[in-house]
Amino acid sequence: MAENAAGAKREETPDEVMVSLYAAQEKIYPRSVSGIFSKWRWVMIWITQIVFYGVPWLQWGERQAVLFNLEARRFYIFDLVLYPQDLIYLTAILIISALSLFLFTAVAGRLWCGYTCPQTVYTEIFLWFEKVIEGDRAARMKLDKSGMTAEKVTKKSLKHLVWGLFALWTGFTFVGYFTPIRELLQNWMVLQMGPWETFWVFFYGFATYGNAGFMREQVCKYMCPYARFQSAMFDKDTLIVTYDDERGEPRGSRSRKDDAKSLGLGSCIDCNLCVQVCPTGIDIRKGLQYECIGCGACADVCDTVMDKVGYPRGLIRYTTENGMHNHWTSSEILRRVLRPRVLIYFSILALLVIGLLTSLAVRTPFMADVVRDRGVMSRIVEGGLLENVYRMQLMNATENTQSYRIEARGEDGLLLKSPDLDAAGSVILEPAQSKWITLYLQIPDGNLEPGSHRVWFDVEMLGSDKVLEEKSVFLVPR
Repeated sequence: MAENAAGAKREETPDEVMVSLYAAQEKIYPRSVSGIFSKWRWVMIWITQIVFYGVPWLQWGERQAVLFNLEARRFYIFDLVLYPQDLIYLTAILIISALSLFLFTAVAGRLWCGYTCPQTVYTEIFLWFEKVIEGDRAARMKLDKSGMTAEKVTKKSLKHLVWGLFALWTGFTFVGYFTPIRELLQNWMVLQMGPWETFWVFFYGFATYGNAGFMREQVCKYMCPYARFQSAMFDKDTLIVTYDDERGEPRGSRSRKDDAKSLGLGSCIDCNLCVQVCPTGIDIRKGLQYECIGCGACADVCDTVMDKVGYPRGLIRYTTENGMHNHWTSSEILRRVLRPRVLIYFSILALLVIGLLTSLAVRTPFMADVVRDRGVMSRIVEGGLLENVYRMQLMNATENTQSYRIEARGEDGLLLKSPDLDAAGSVILEPAQSKWITLYLQIPDGNLEPGSHRVWFDVEMLGSDKVLEEKSVFLVPR
């Protein structure tokens, strides 16, 4: 009930009830932690960032080693050159990536999220900047609660400046995968970067700044779809971060000299440090939760506490639900890895990988596509020859200049002419060049019955045994 201006009682509206129940999101201040899992997280951060920031600067011959040149419609991946016609390879890579994630999740839970997910990695980097500039957890909480002092303004400004510069460099590197990064840097230095490059540098930089600096765990909890459907890939033999409630409960504080059994307490001293170090702010003691990213920070800090109070480690640890309930050893848990679900994922993944590698190994290093000139169906030319006109798109998918010989077959007396071919019926293409070639097929008029006749164009890359066969038709009017 609520009171009106006169003091009379009245019923609250639904909107008023909803507003009163709303609680603003509290900021999470993750506590610093050290341990084996924390060290592995930083190892993965260094590896992923060295790859991300370093690969665009690698040179392969006279070009960038990895470049997705959308303007030229070519993807360069070291020695591999892909065209839009090679979209099947990109599709296969995406499917393999998805199945790899499914397989990894079925076996090891959300270790991807905790150690290599870009959101987790950049959040950890931004938190490190914040800790260096503003101090540890207690100092940051105190600073945020203080008034607008000179110290607060200085530290906050410096932090956001560092965040912004790092985010912009991240955006610049991202765009460097699509525009040659050395050329991009030169244009940036003289403020002559193109409008689209400028937009994407700032857009990706802003996304990094916002997601890693402000939204942080909100992305994992509310925006990431993976957190929502991961349960479909989990089972009781999936590796997860787990609290041993059988050993830890009932929890309670006690002196180090006290005997926990005589007090009727478990190993958990209820220090709450596992909550303070969690980047998503959950309490792992409440069981598996979709917000858990499997980073192991709670296991690290719990092991530290167990060492201090003289209890065995592993109150919080990586294990499986079956392993926890059945008190399995590590070897017994590992024996359950090769279960039907995992074998199915692995078999499908292995077949796709083998198929992709085989396809790339036998891939012809050039492409040809023939289309009939629809503007010229069929015509009589000099010498009483019946002529059909074709256009062939020939693409050199190698990094070297190549020569190609084009021949036609299918009917006796068939002649091939082209202003784009030399006397030997060959054409030269520069590295990664694509070229349209006009082809004229001629045959003495009257040699063929009216109708459609099948013909083939053979394209041979000289100096190799690679030959492409393209089919088309020769039309004879009635």
